[in-house]
Amino acid sequence: MSRPLRSKLESLQCHFTWDFEFKDKVDALHTLQTLAPQAQHTPHRNRGAYLAMRAYLQDFQGNYEEALDSLREAEGALKRDHPANFSRQALVTYGDYAWVYYHLVNYDMVDLYLGRIHDICRSLASPEAYSAMIPEVHAQKGWSLLAGGFRNGDQAAECFRKALEAEESNEEFQAGLAISVYASYTHSWTTEKREEAQKLLEEVVAHQPQNYEAKAYLAQTLMAVDTERALFLVDDVARESVNPEVLRIVSKLYKKQRFPCTISILRKAISILKKAIALDPGYHLLHYDLGMGYLQMLEHSLSDVREEAIEPAIESFKRALEMDPFSIFTRLKLAKAYGERSPAYEEEIYLNLMEELPGASKRCQQSIYMHWGDFLLHKKGMKSQALEMYQAAARIPGDHSLERKQLEIRLKRPGEDVQGRRRNGPSERCLQLP
Repeated sequence: MSRPLRSKLESLQCHFTWDFEFKDKVDALHTLQTLAPQAQHTPHRNRGAYLAMRAYLQDFQGNYEEALDSLREAEGALKRDHPANFSRQALVTYGDYAWVYYHLVNYDMVDLYLGRIHDICRSLASPEAYSAMIPEVHAQKGWSLLAGGFRNGDQAAECFRKALEAEESNEEFQAGLAISVYASYTHSWTTEKREEAQKLLEEVVAHQPQNYEAKAYLAQTLMAVDTERALFLVDDVARESVNPEVLRIVSKLYKKQRFPCTISILRKAISILKKAIALDPGYHLLHYDLGMGYLQMLEHSLSDVREEAIEPAIESFKRALEMDPFSIFTRLKLAKAYGERSPAYEEEIYLNLMEELPGASKRCQQSIYMHWGDFLLHKKGMKSQALEMYQAAARIPGDHSLERKQLEIRLKRPGEDVQGRRRNGPSERCLQLP
């Protein structure tokens, strides 16, 4: 049977017809949490796209009234940022409105927004009745894909390239392409991608010297080829930026670019994170990273450092869990922090996670097995049982490169993993985030 209304909705160009990979509501919640600081602090005129993306995620969770509120905010942002071409910018948001009202079974409002979309498409002489493949639509799709995760870098880059075909001098589109190529680089780590990302980011920074997001990404691409300039950019961003997510990025870059990872370097990274938390105390990843900084200080095994770091590490992970209670990685790190003070608390967390293991993602399952194996090996002296946990982790399918690398170390030399090195003094490198 023909469903003309549904057919019209499926022909729209909006968040509900674009192919986002959200596995479940927990995954959507995580993206919502990371999207919030991006929407608030973006250096680009793309806040409307981020707010419409937020509406899509809220609808995904069944929060339809919240989704409508976000779309009203998106509409307002588009009017402020793009007064000269609002109708072109509003196509995506109007499409999102139509879908949310469809889910609310308010078909009169669906028809209202479909009518607005049809009128705009007709004014643009679009061959399609309910969509127009214009630069503004391509760009909003590109920004939304990036907000959904840097794994979407290739798709986002394709969107911005299409947008630039019509407006080759548009600085917003150029910045979007540069960030998209950088996103692709972070998932391929090829020299070719690094060089392309560096070139594009250099151009963005030259024209937008206060685009601290682009400067942070440029610093990453320069890390291996021009350390001095990379450090200069990191220091500039840490000093001048008021974007919490950008500060979070450079706090990690600060550690990566300075080896060995000394206490003074870790204290500097921690001070950057504290600045970010003061700007946005509700952003859970800032508290997670702060806890990681304190855990890294504990690697140095100095008595004065231990007293300085144990309690702040525990409190940081507890704060992160309050804001993101579904995070298995945060629970694993909280267990390690507790283990510095009370191995019984550490064991309790691992036992609870082992009970919940069947419902966790494959990557989380690997991490749970590894952390539990480390505990059995180093705190219980149960080498054979630890080896069983490492072998169980190795049998889990999936291309999780960091976990695979850690497993290789444990299976080759069960007593010489990251925790084992602490017995012989400080680690040569800082632990990296999962």
